Amino acid sequence: MTGLTFSDSAGLDNIIELRNIGQSYDGGQNWIIKNLDFLIEDKPGQGQFVVILGMSGSGKSTILRYIAGLQKPTEGQVFIHGKPLDERSRISMVFQQYSSLPWMTVLENVGLALSYQGVPKKERDERAMEMIKITGLEGHEHKYAMYPTLSGGQLQRVAIARSLIANPEILLMDEPFGALDIKTRIQMQELLLQLWDRFHSTVIFVTHDISEAVYLGDDIYIMKYAPSCFVEHIKVDLPLHRTWETKRDPHFTQLVHHVEDTMMRVSGLR
Repeated sequence: MTGLTFSDSAGLDNIIELRNIGQSYDGGQNWIIKNLDFLIEDKPGQGQFVVILGMSGSGKSTILRYIAGLQKPTEGQVFIHGKPLDERSRISMVFQQYSSLPWMTVLENVGLALSYQGVPKKERDERAMEMIKITGLEGHEHKYAMYPTLSGGQLQRVAIARSLIANPEILLMDEPFGALDIKTRIQMQELLLQLWDRFHSTVIFVTHDISEAVYLGDDIYIMKYAPSCFVEHIKVDLPLHRTWETKRDPHFTQLVHHVEDTMMRVSGLR
């Protein structure tokens, strides 16, 4: 089965495009990813929330690494706004593992990207403090960004704040809530939706949680395994602005079951 190119909205500019991507670690004898195309169109004033699902080892995190510029595919190209990705492209990524620098305070961590950009300290701290308030970290700005000084949820808030201040247009998230307890995970889901509504970002979100995928995503892309490529695109026809009550809607449950059935079919389990 070959990869799919997803393009549903005529007339919109592309914000992210992966074209004919392949990944091999043995000179092309075996391909981990093959014939993969991925197109996300820009929706100014709204943004997009895209979720990637797939079996472990199918390459979900690798896709994010391509977009972030952390890894180059063996073949194919990555484009941001129609231009080849290069070292000047600043795209941040939030990982499942806590990625804050523990020898720096929350304020310093959040403002790190601005420091690399040469923003003067006074302006940097002001902008970082604004993002700290937005992400609910006010009062913790002078604490060191480490566990157990901060909780797991607070450390992920630091990572999200740091990513948004660097590039609020594109936010890559690799199972960012996977290690959190259920209460904190729900709180972080709500925070993420609020931030998405505020910044109109294009969010690419990897998760193994199907219910989370349906609740957060507008579009769900499913990858098959060995060699990996996208084989299913599911539009989530829920209201753009979602609340806790959305999860109580029977249609939400139907969508979860539909995605689960599709995952099992793609994985060869049904």
